[in-house]
Amino acid sequence: MAVNRKLHALLCATLGAGVVGCASTQLDAQWSDPQLAPNPLRGARVMVVCEAYDLAVKRICQDQMAAEVVARGGTAVPGPEASEGAPVRPLNNDQYLGAARTAGAKAVLTHSITTADVSTGSGVSIGIGAFGIGGGSVRGGAGVSVPVGGQRTNTGYAINSRVTEVASGKLLWTAKASAAPSSDVSAQLSELHKVVFGAADKANLF
Repeated sequence: MAVNRKLHALLCATLGAGVVGCASTQLDAQWSDPQLAPNPLRGARVMVVCEAYDLAVKRICQDQMAAEVVARGGTAVPGPEASEGAPVRPLNNDQYLGAARTAGAKAVLTHSITTADVSTGSGVSIGIGAFGIGGGSVRGGAGVSVPVGGQRTNTGYAINSRVTEVASGKLLWTAKASAAPSSDVSAQLSELHKVVFGAADKANLF
């Protein structure tokens, strides 16, 4: 049993979660303002902003953010775009807050996307040599060969989420969630949003 657990962990580290079903999406940390009033965003206009290097990831993320806000009875207001020639470069918080005031938003919900790539090449082979247990009958070895055609990169995403009050510019709540590497970006972001918004619900933001 111990050998099986070690082998599974080694496969996860080498091949990524999409191949062998490793670690799931999880909430890594969260913080709330100790003076946070209950349900400050209930029924409110909330500006949603996704900061991501890849434009496709940014669009998917922002659409999913808006859907989660609307599902909680709020009104989602899309955040401002970066300047021409830099469509995925994050804006600074002052620009978010200024645009949010103009739009009549009560808060700005920002998700910053970071990544960690896991590359796997062809002909991956993992083996465990001879082992034994003293005084027992367990002897022998175990080997696993997992061919993977060509080079493939699975990306694991993480979301750093923050809610900023527009009137004061004060941080109300922040959280971080991460997911195991996967080739399905949209599904991975969806799971991350479920975890982050679930944490926001427990913090009584909406």
